Amino acid sequence: MTIEKLAPATPDIAAQNVARIAELFPECVTEGPWGTASDTGGPVIDFDLLRQALSNHLVEGPQERYRLDWPGKRQALLNANTPIDKTLRPMREDSVDFDTTRNLFIEGDNLDALKLLQETYLGKVKLIYIDPPYNTGKDFVYDDNFAQSRENYETGSGQRDEERGRLIANPETNGRFHSDWLSMIYSRLKLARNLLRDDGSIFISIDDTEHSNLEKILCEVFGADNVIANIIWQKKYAVSNDDPNIGLMHDYIVCVRKSESFERRLLPRTEKQLKRYTNPDNHPLGRWASDNYVSNKSKVERPTLYYPIRHPKTGEDVWPDEDAVWRYNRDQHERMVAEDRLYWGPDQSYNKPRLKRFLLEIQDGLVPTTWWPHEEVGHNDEAQKETGVLIGKKIFDTPKPVRLLQRILDISASGSDIVMDFFAGSGAFGHAVMACNAATGQTLRYILVQIDERPSESSTTFQAGFKTIAQVTRERLRQAASSIKAPLGILDTGFRTFRIDSGNFIETRRTPQATTQASLAGMVSHIKDDRSDEDLLFGALVAWGVDITLPVVTRELTGRAIWLVDPPAAGNAGAALIACFARPSNGKGGIDTELADALAAMAPLRVLFRDDGFASDAAKENVTSRIKQRSPDTSVRVL
Repeated sequence: MTIEKLAPATPDIAAQNVARIAELFPECVTEGPWGTASDTGGPVIDFDLLRQALSNHLVEGPQERYRLDWPGKRQALLNANTPIDKTLRPMREDSVDFDTTRNLFIEGDNLDALKLLQETYLGKVKLIYIDPPYNTGKDFVYDDNFAQSRENYETGSGQRDEERGRLIANPETNGRFHSDWLSMIYSRLKLARNLLRDDGSIFISIDDTEHSNLEKILCEVFGADNVIANIIWQKKYAVSNDDPNIGLMHDYIVCVRKSESFERRLLPRTEKQLKRYTNPDNHPLGRWASDNYVSNKSKVERPTLYYPIRHPKTGEDVWPDEDAVWRYNRDQHERMVAEDRLYWGPDQSYNKPRLKRFLLEIQDGLVPTTWWPHEEVGHNDEAQKETGVLIGKKIFDTPKPVRLLQRILDISASGSDIVMDFFAGSGAFGHAVMACNAATGQTLRYILVQIDERPSESSTTFQAGFKTIAQVTRERLRQAASSIKAPLGILDTGFRTFRIDSGNFIETRRTPQATTQASLAGMVSHIKDDRSDEDLLFGALVAWGVDITLPVVTRELTGRAIWLVDPPAAGNAGAALIACFARPSNGKGGIDTELADALAAMAPLRVLFRDDGFASDAAKENVTSRIKQRSPDTSVRVL
């Protein structure tokens, strides 16, 4: 028998009283500062609701309305709207086929990533799938509360290097257990909606812990009419014998559309389903399968469908049941007979006919349903085996099976659509995109975002040599690419990697009191010393809203290095952007009218220079004027 230890401190009487109230009045339990809770994370009581629960008349209180509220909601909205001074820096060494791929991998906080992608991908993403933390109390959530002090604000806005972790534990004892999770997901969904096309959709994996809250948030962000399905995915195939409760066998996948423009696609028929269609009687319309010839209507409901038909073998009249009449009226029945669309069984041995459904006449696919059994889309064990083969066993705790994600792609994306997962995790979604392209010949392009979360040193992930989860994601993508065959053509198995970092420019705003001779000496250039020309190029593409997966080449023009973004296949005219970061030396060189004339002859859509790339302000004005005169449709900007 276990002997309980004496508590070293006196009892927390207030916490005991609150716990008793919570047991008697569970409807009054809430989260936030409105009640009393113990320091160890006990329940919080909404005293306005408690007053009403103890009264038999209407108690005055705050105005009621139908909505989901939680502590931190306004801060979450502010976090979504607050601009950041950050950029995307290319990581060639962590990329695959950097110069040719159209796939994108971003390492960093997905809230920052969603903000950085607003200009470039606004209204361009066809499908978003995310598998966020389920808030089980054992996983981590993002810590977005960085506006409580000047120091924290500067960290969050990119004005200081970020040294603290962005992921925090969220145990069930946390007094804001649900609120922290809601704040995290709310700000990200607000930004994600902007990226979706009008005919786009978002699919979100979740379990019972936050399913109801998630659906309410989606109703607010997207509109209740646009929450179109709660899919049940059978994630297990067997119940654990030691489960103390009712065995949990499923997760949810909530499907939301951007607008009524969304059209779900039909699912392809499997070989097993196609085998049902045969042509034993050599019918001219080809393969068919039999279906019921009776309906679910009664004689009272459909009296015109209750009549006798003649059996072709016995010649006797055959009547339907009074509670299940024929599917068609007499005239339609006669047409069915004339066209040989009735099936009376082998040797006409059936008492009632069945209808021949011809493969030629039915839809090209199947209407998707909200029930996804593991036989069709895989289960947890299958997902673990997939990651085990590619990157090692138990490297990632909760991957999703590729077949599950392929079904989502089949329903919601096609052709060269852009698809996205900003909780990339093990990289299963990118794997599914490549597998889907290989099987169908499509050219879907993915955007994946994964924070550089550090696993604990005791974890299997760390022991396998992975210092961050982002490394796991990239390795999964590499291994998946090598395992996929592309029988239908060339397959893009690469990805262009970027890291979210502080902005490329030095903060030059200073008060007179804060300005010293030493600080002025450090501001010869407004661009940070550790930034390369390639950093500046991609940072400008992000700020200008230009696709950062476009092809980029370098050339020499009038003795200077230039960067061409999306150069035309034939000739030199019409590049999306041309950048030159040359700087003058001893007052000479840099950007001049000779280069301006050569660039204008190439007629790019955009031209980019360094602001300190000109020998003088007059030289800058001359270069800009020459380009506008010779190529009036070219936009010119400087960093």
